Amino acid sequence: VAHRRTWSVAVSPPSLGSTPPPQPRTSADHSCPLTAVSLSSAGDITQKGYEKKRAKLIGAYLPQPPGSTGAGRCRFSSQVPVPEQHRHVPPTFCLPDVHTEAVQAALAKHKERKMAVPMPSKRRSLVVQTSMDAYTPPDTSSGSDGEGSVRGEDTPTSSQGSLSMERWISRAIHGSTTSSTTSSSSTQSGGSGAAGRLADVLAQTHVGESPPPPCSVPTGRVTRLTCQGVPVSSRVSAKIQQLVNTLKRPKRPPLREFFVDDFEELLEVQQPDPNQPRPEGAQMIPVRGEQLGVVTNWPPSLEAALQRWGTISPKAPCLTTMDTNGKLLYILTYGKLWTRSMKVAYNILHKLGTKQEPILRPGDRVALVYPNNDPAAFMVAFYGCLLAEVVPVPIEVPLTKKDAGSQQIGFLLGSCGVTVALTSDACHKGLPKSATGEILQLKGWPKLLWFVTESKHLSKPPRDWFPHIKDANNDTAYIEYKTCMDGSVLGVTVTRIALLTHCQALTQSCAYSEAETVVNVLDFKKDVGLWHAVLTSVMNMMHVISIPYSLMKVNPLSWIQKVCQHKAKVACVKSRDMHWALVAHRDQRDINLGSLRMLVVADGSNPWSISSCDAFLNVFQSKGLRPEVICPCASSHEGLTVAIRRPVDDGSQPPGRGVLSMQGLSHGVIRVDSEEKLSVLTVQDVGTVMPGAVLCVVKSEGVPHLCRTDEVGELCVCSVATGMSYYGLSGMTKNTFEVFPTSTLGAPISEYPFARTGLLGFVGPGGLVFIIGKMDGLMVVSGRRHNADDIVATALAVEPMKFVYRGRIAVFSVSVLHDERIVVVAEQRPDATEEDSFQWMSRVLQAIDGIHQVGVYCLALVPSNTLPKTPLGGIHLSETKQLFLEGSLHPCNVLMCPHTCVSNLPKPRQKQPEIGPASVMVGNLVSGKRIAQASGRDLGQMEDNDQARKFLFLSEVLQWRAQTTPDHVLFTLLNSRGTIASSLTCLQLHKRAEKIAALLAERGHLQDGDHVALVYPPGIDLISAFYGCLYGGCVPITVRPPHPQNIATTLPTVKMIVEVSHSACVMTSQAICKLLRSKEATAAVDIRTWPPVLDTDDLPKKKPLQLHKPSNPDLLAYLDFSVSTTGMLAGVKMSHAATSAFCRSIKLQCELYPSREVAICLDPYCGLGFVLWCLCSVYSGHQSILIPPSELEVNPALWLLAVSQYRVRDTFCSYSVMELCTKGLGTQTDSLKSRGLDLSRVRTCVVVAEERPRIALTQSFSKLFKDLGLHPRAVSTSFGCRVNLAICLQGTSGPDPTTVYVDMRALRHDSDVPETAEFGIFQILPGVRIIIANPETKGPLGDSHLGEIWVHSGHNASGYFTVYGDEALQSDHFSSRLSFGDTQTVWARTGYLGFLRRTELTDASGERHDALYVVGALDEAMELRGMRYHPIDIETSVIRTHKSITECAVFTWTNLLVVVVELDGSEQEALDLVPLVTNVVLEEHYLIVGVVVVVDVGVIPINSRGEKQRMHLRDGFLADQLDPIYVAYNM
Repeated sequence: VAHRRTWSVAVSPPSLGSTPPPQPRTSADHSCPLTAVSLSSAGDITQKGYEKKRAKLIGAYLPQPPGSTGAGRCRFSSQVPVPEQHRHVPPTFCLPDVHTEAVQAALAKHKERKMAVPMPSKRRSLVVQTSMDAYTPPDTSSGSDGEGSVRGEDTPTSSQGSLSMERWISRAIHGSTTSSTTSSSSTQSGGSGAAGRLADVLAQTHVGESPPPPCSVPTGRVTRLTCQGVPVSSRVSAKIQQLVNTLKRPKRPPLREFFVDDFEELLEVQQPDPNQPRPEGAQMIPVRGEQLGVVTNWPPSLEAALQRWGTISPKAPCLTTMDTNGKLLYILTYGKLWTRSMKVAYNILHKLGTKQEPILRPGDRVALVYPNNDPAAFMVAFYGCLLAEVVPVPIEVPLTKKDAGSQQIGFLLGSCGVTVALTSDACHKGLPKSATGEILQLKGWPKLLWFVTESKHLSKPPRDWFPHIKDANNDTAYIEYKTCMDGSVLGVTVTRIALLTHCQALTQSCAYSEAETVVNVLDFKKDVGLWHAVLTSVMNMMHVISIPYSLMKVNPLSWIQKVCQHKAKVACVKSRDMHWALVAHRDQRDINLGSLRMLVVADGSNPWSISSCDAFLNVFQSKGLRPEVICPCASSHEGLTVAIRRPVDDGSQPPGRGVLSMQGLSHGVIRVDSEEKLSVLTVQDVGTVMPGAVLCVVKSEGVPHLCRTDEVGELCVCSVATGMSYYGLSGMTKNTFEVFPTSTLGAPISEYPFARTGLLGFVGPGGLVFIIGKMDGLMVVSGRRHNADDIVATALAVEPMKFVYRGRIAVFSVSVLHDERIVVVAEQRPDATEEDSFQWMSRVLQAIDGIHQVGVYCLALVPSNTLPKTPLGGIHLSETKQLFLEGSLHPCNVLMCPHTCVSNLPKPRQKQPEIGPASVMVGNLVSGKRIAQASGRDLGQMEDNDQARKFLFLSEVLQWRAQTTPDHVLFTLLNSRGTIASSLTCLQLHKRAEKIAALLAERGHLQDGDHVALVYPPGIDLISAFYGCLYGGCVPITVRPPHPQNIATTLPTVKMIVEVSHSACVMTSQAICKLLRSKEATAAVDIRTWPPVLDTDDLPKKKPLQLHKPSNPDLLAYLDFSVSTTGMLAGVKMSHAATSAFCRSIKLQCELYPSREVAICLDPYCGLGFVLWCLCSVYSGHQSILIPPSELEVNPALWLLAVSQYRVRDTFCSYSVMELCTKGLGTQTDSLKSRGLDLSRVRTCVVVAEERPRIALTQSFSKLFKDLGLHPRAVSTSFGCRVNLAICLQGTSGPDPTTVYVDMRALRHDSDVPETAEFGIFQILPGVRIIIANPETKGPLGDSHLGEIWVHSGHNASGYFTVYGDEALQSDHFSSRLSFGDTQTVWARTGYLGFLRRTELTDASGERHDALYVVGALDEAMELRGMRYHPIDIETSVIRTHKSITECAVFTWTNLLVVVVELDGSEQEALDLVPLVTNVVLEEHYLIVGVVVVVDVGVIPINSRGEKQRMHLRDGFLADQLDPIYVAYNM
């Protein structure tokens, strides 16, 4: 039976020196099995089957539910014959890297407490690589891609010959498909667990088919590795559940103290842990280097040395250069160097400008712009400047206009006053030029004169001219640029005496002698490369062989070959060059490094250079490399060479090595640790202090007190040979180059100033200097210090070279919510699959957590080769950080872990006790505050000549108008061209209504009180049908017709309303009638169950016998159905009395009379929109100009043009209409003005909505159309809800609409409302009373208190007709009473939170005005961390974060905040949004986003009023219907 076959997997034990680890698999077979599944068995696998298989494979990563027994375990055996080919292991990897071992151990530890991380989902088009066959592994034998991995042969991995990985996976799966997945314990019957474990067993897996022998592992201990698996579907809901389970795991211990943010908000602040390690040693004693020996033939200055060698041994080789193929390009002799430098010196002093006005004078600064492959030209120019006594500023060649960091270099040149740039011919030709051939002015650069220094372009100096060679003095010799952490560039000045002293100190400590050969791989323009290969070499007449970076990229072994070829004594390299040489090394026979007496490791101060040094020694010791030859050095721009290990001959003194506790270091304390512990940093010494220098270690922050012996601090050096200043920055210079370290008692330890080197470290036993990091890479996370370099090392050690290119990884910190957060950005290999990258990311997180005990806030992977580079190919850190922060990094994978790192959130809120019934009520005060109640003008007292008042029913008003003013036009409908499509006079409407009533009686056989669904497009027919129903005694329900292009989703809603409202028949137009019977409609709903459908296009000629008159004004007039913002379909009952009261209230508020015209651009199906479209004109007699909002999609200016043309004073619209105008007409205001658009007559422009006012939108609308005469006071919003369709509406006599700013935090706590989110004010309609009550206790609240808005009014709806879905809430929505105070009045609960506030404004009658502010719907408010949040606040913050976010909606699911953003941009930007969204919600709302979903524009559903349907969105998301571009699950 297939599924009984058992698989066993061999895991070789971690190599402990003697047993070589198996060869790392190449990329060809480490792409994750999951993709293979979907491909290899695509033909015969259903979606469900695929889910099952995928579940099995991921099984090993999921938490095991309690109660699953050992039934599903599989054992790992190691007794499987390993095929021969795998036994050959290149010697490179014999010695395990200390760090890698620690990381692997940390990961193993993590594996014990299983952690399931839901994988992000990504749209297909975003996944670059899907197929296993889509790529071939890069051939890295040449090491051309920089780091390359060691190639492995593709070997058969089973005893049956060549069974490919892919077939193996599909077999492993077919072997287990039949096993049941019903219960978690029987997940794997047989050994299918091995497949689940597959990706877990790292690159060290061999698969065989032997049955599992008893478990034995060579070490003799019996170990059992269980496979735990839980099937997980890839559905969103399952992933969220997984995320919730993960987040339930205990976090770091809670913190105790708080600090007070600007408004009593309690944010936790890290308190020092009383048990943290503290330094205990004695105060350190400054260390002196040996005496700088005075050697008789040392030259008085460097120029003097050049002159001497140039004249006495002109034929001696000075510099040999290579081309990119490693061929000898050119040998510069000392004679040529001397004559050419003289020529350059003469030309720059005498041939620039005129004799009277030379451009350059001694002491001026000059830029040196030479490419990395031309050291000869650079050297000539550099010495030319020294001879001319001008100051060279070597910089990188600007390759393009937007080179990373080149702008900052430009600022440096500008601040140094550079006007001339020396360059080579080839370089000059390659500079970016304009069309006319002019060299482009680069961004931020000063205007430069470019001067080419090739000999053929220069004139010969006259015989009698000779450069003035002085002894070294305190003038500036050169300026070296330094890029800071934030990307800014400083110039460090080095004086001539410092330059000479530094050369002497290097000569002494490195024991340089004349005519030695040095191979240099470093950048010769600055730092160690410049000091050894350009300056000290000339002082000692040495021969430098320069290896360009471009040659290293092609042939990483080139420097080793040159050492052998020239029997070089010294080589200057970085650990990167050693690493590359290892990778590219293939048992070359002819290599012999016996000639080397010194290998200077320039970045020896980097804590992870030790692994390169060890591995290099390990491999090349057999090739003649002696251990004592490796000499790491520590250097910085400010301190020049700080320390260097001396090349000793006897090898008696072994190099120092410290194994330090990472925990201790993070507190700045040195604790030596045994190598068993996981979190240790192994560092090597960088030798002793330079000759003639004094070194001490001071506190890195604050006053420069000396550190204790076991404390980490910043190294400071006192020596002639250090930098002098930051050019032009006296303040920074004082803080860095003029430091006077003090003892603990406060006395300075020396009268001479020290220079801060920017290196962090300590002085170990025997005066050995240890460096553990740089000030620049220091990240202080909640009080503990971490080094960017260490974190890089940990990340790289997770799977060395298999996944991320070494050196293509950036670590920096960003400040979020009052603390630094660590961000890791790496370039992933092009051949990595989604699962690979995700697995690598989760393991990096675990490793960093395990070793550094710090959480990573964000881990981002970008496609290979996309991070901004420095000119020598490294990563430009500050530029990367900048891109990350502005959302233009375009990562291809992101994993955010705010839950683990953010530990300083405010404490969850406890509920405050409310004012109870026991509190004393004095008049209208509740515990000292005025009760929050307000009302509109009283309807009864208003004396108006309202003729319609004498009628109880709207149908009577219409009959009266048809008799008294038969030809008065009530309704005018416009089409998209702005012309009149149709209109109705009082009489026409009356006549049509009569015919419809007759149709209902005749064909519909309807009784009094039957319900009729009116399914019409916005227009005149709808109005006629409505009054026809009233005449016929039926109850109309207006229903939005289905959308012809989208029947499948819109028709079911229509059907649902028709069913829920118990409609006895459907009235509609002929066109829609056809649509309801179309094929698409039959597919969407069952059309046989429709009630009879009447079309009103051809009406009967006769009138009904008599018109219906309702017996009682409290009877039902119509039903108003609407989908609320929370997605509930609710129908409310409107009685005849309420309908008339409603119309009267609006008539009075807006002062409507028959002579008025009102433009209405709303959907006429529910709420105030329906009342204004169908009812108000008949009641008040004014003319309504009807503009269907759908026409605006064709012609966005339609509404405003109509308002202008008809000289309308009052107009109503929806947010969607306003948004359409703002977006669609933003650029056209001038052309509209020229077409005569004039909005100056508009007195009120009201937005009809059932939500908090969107201040931003109304303000931008007002600003935009101000030029067209729109008065800013005109724009306002109305507010209504289901229980009362219009509570507030800005009228004519009221005060101006105003805005208050409310503090967000107060809102969350439901407390008093101080002033800072924006809310619009509402003016209450006549006849409406409002009170603010506590939604839980139903007690009245005080002025300015946030609570539920309750309303009492003649036009309250009389109840829900039916609520679809939730019947529990009904009763008290319409008939609530207060729990104390005025307990008699019956109120309707709106379900909205808001507050009342007495304003300083007065209304027409001179009364002070009570304003209502609406905050948001209670149903939508999210309870998170004990506080109440309103989606719109979070959404507003999110939309501001990135230009490509057009819309945003938030909701909660299982206590996780889900943020959905619409991306208007390329899909590549999708992942940029994840960190930005997470940051802004943390910063502004103190909330951690659980899931970020990036979708296309238009995915967030909105209802007819333009309100977001967040609950629909939530349901769609959980049911996987959104087709998101990307879903990120924040850990």
